[in-house]
Amino acid sequence: MAATYSTRASIGSYGLVGRTGAYLASLVNAVVAWNDARVTRNALNGLSNRELEDIGLCRGDIDVVAEGRHRQL
Repeated sequence: MAATYSTRASIGSYGLVGRTGAYLASLVNAVVAWNDARVTRNALNGLSNRELEDIGLCRGDIDVVAEGRHRQL
């Protein structure tokens, strides 16, 4: 006697509930990333030019650092 296992969903298929959850998770992650960048930008803008220079930055670097991008040297 042979036994077979079948499911309606293939591997990697989420269905409506899974897709909705994945969308909400990506939305939450985007909001968290935006808020982290905002907090970093505000903190760096609060520093004086001398303090920024001490950590190796200038005013033009603030957006790059806040977004998590790296400078091209």
